[in-house]
Amino acid sequence: MLLREKSSDNPHGDPECFSGFGNVPFRSYPLYIGGRDVEGDGWVYTLSARSLLEDVFASISLKRALEKDADSDAWRHPYVVGRCAVAGVEQIDAAIDAAAEAAQEWAAVPLERRMLLGELFREELRRRHDEFVEMLVVEAHPVKLARWELSGLRQLFSKESCDWYRQCMHTEFAHGDRRLIVRRQPDGVVCFNPPQNAPGPSAALSVLPLMAGNAVVVRAPRSIPFSTMYVLRELVVPLLEEIGAPPGVLNIVCSNPKQTMDRWVTSPKVNDIFFIGGVEEGMRYQERCVTNGKKPILELAGNDTIIVWKDADLELAAEAVAECFYGSGQICMVPNCVLVHPDVADELIERVREQVKTVRPGYPDDEDVLLSPVRRAERFFALLSQAMAGGATLVTGGERVEVDGTPSPTGVFLQPTVLRVDGLAGARELDVVKHETFFPLLPIVVAEPAPDEELVESFIDFVNANEYGLRNSVWAGSDEIIDVFVQRIVNGGLLKVNDSHIGFLPYLPSHGGTGLTGGVFGEANYPMLKTSHAQGVSIATGVRPYLAVFGN
Repeated sequence: MLLREKSSDNPHGDPECFSGFGNVPFRSYPLYIGGRDVEGDGWVYTLSARSLLEDVFASISLKRALEKDADSDAWRHPYVVGRCAVAGVEQIDAAIDAAAEAAQEWAAVPLERRMLLGELFREELRRRHDEFVEMLVVEAHPVKLARWELSGLRQLFSKESCDWYRQCMHTEFAHGDRRLIVRRQPDGVVCFNPPQNAPGPSAALSVLPLMAGNAVVVRAPRSIPFSTMYVLRELVVPLLEEIGAPPGVLNIVCSNPKQTMDRWVTSPKVNDIFFIGGVEEGMRYQERCVTNGKKPILELAGNDTIIVWKDADLELAAEAVAECFYGSGQICMVPNCVLVHPDVADELIERVREQVKTVRPGYPDDEDVLLSPVRRAERFFALLSQAMAGGATLVTGGERVEVDGTPSPTGVFLQPTVLRVDGLAGARELDVVKHETFFPLLPIVVAEPAPDEELVESFIDFVNANEYGLRNSVWAGSDEIIDVFVQRIVNGGLLKVNDSHIGFLPYLPSHGGTGLTGGVFGEANYPMLKTSHAQGVSIATGVRPYLAVFGN
C-alpha cells in the first residue's frame, strides 16, 4: 500500500505520507499477488461519500475525468481519497497460481500457529478501530453502523469464538489402544467475492479460511474496492508476514466481476468459491461450481422475519423492528417482515411509527444518522405501489428526502416506510413480503384473529415457508410459547429470542442460512468450517487387524 502526498509532482513515485479528504490520507493500492505489490492495467478511484452528497455533479464529473485519464491532475482534488490498481486476466490467473503454489505449505503449518492469526487480527481490529471506521464512512456507511459492523468482527474473532473454532477443527479421543482424531482439513484454494454493500467487513471474513489452512484470493469490488484493500493489505498482510506464512497465501485483486468469476469457476486450481451477492447470480454460480467440481459457499439475500406475540415487551420489540431501516435496509441481515399477534397489532404499529422518527438521513460522519443514500429507488416505488394495490395500508413514509430530511422528488434518501398487511393468507402474494427488498420498506403482517393454538401453528408455518433463511427473531413473554417457536422454527441460520435482530454474539454465526440465502448447501456459515472438510483419524498401537475386523 502506498501513501502518497498530493503535492507530489509524480503520482506514481515512491511511497509518501500525506493528508487526503478530512482525516483520511490518500491511499494508493497496487494489486497484491504472491507476496508482493503488482502493477495493474489502470486505476479506479474512490471519492468520499460525503462529497457525493455535497456536490453530486462535481463528484461524478471528477470520477469520469479520472476514468478517462487516470494520470490527470484530477486525482489531486480533495474529494478523491484513494485509488486501486485494476487487474486484467493475466493478474487474475497469477493470483490463482500464487495461491495454488502456497496452499500445500500453508496447510502443513500446525493449527495452533494458524489460529494465532485470529488472535493477532482481533488485536489489530482493536488497535485500528477508529481508522477502519473512517474507511467505512468514506464508503457511505453511517459512522454508528460502521462501529456496529466492526463489533461483529470483534465477536467473530473473539477468544470465545476462536476457542470454539479450534475445538471444531481438531478433537481427540482415547479408545483402548487407539488415539482417535476428528479434525477438519483445509479445502485448498478459496476464492472470495465480497459484496458491494459491505465489502471491507465482508472481506475480513477471508481471515477465517486462512486460519483453516487455505490459500485465499480475494476480489475487491471494482466499484468500491477501498475498504477491502485497506483491511487486507494494511491489517492482514503484515500479520501473515509476522507469523511466517508463505508468499501467495493471500492475494488481492480489484477486477471485473464476471471476468474474474469465469476464471475462478473454470480453473482446476480453485477448490472453493465463496460468493456474497444477489440470489439469481449466486444460484447460477452454484450450478457452475458444482459442474466444475468446486464447492460453492453462498451468502445471498435475507428477508428475515420478526414474530411479535401478544405478551411481548412491545417497547423493546418495536426497537428491534426499527433495525429494518438501518442503512436504509441495504443490509442483508436486517428484519424485512414483521408477523404480529392481532391482539397487540395496533399498539406495536404505533410504537414502530414512533421509533421511525429517530431514524434519519444525513452525512455518514454524523453520529445521529442511520439512513444511507439509495441511488436507484425506482423498484422501491414499484414495490410500494404493488403492495398498496394488493390491500396494504401505508402507515408512514413513502417519499424521497434530501440529506436534511426535506421531502423532495430528487432526494437521494428514502423515508423509512411502514406498511400494514392484514391477514396471513395472501401476504406472500405481495413481493414486499415474499422477497428481500433491500430498501427501508417494512411490511407488518397482522394475523387473522384465531385461537392462540391455531395462531402458533400459522406463525410457524409462515416462517418455515419463507424461501429465504438468514435470521429470524421471536418476541414473547411465555416460556412455553418461546420453547414451541425455538423447537419448531427450522428456517434460517440464526434464531434470536427477545434480543436485537442484528446484534452480534460470540459462538453464534454472523452469516449463513437456508433456502435462497445459502443455496442447496445452506446453513449457518462459519467460514473456517465451510472452507474445510471433516476427516477421521485412528492411530493404533499393537492392534491385530484380524481381531479388529472380526473380534475375539
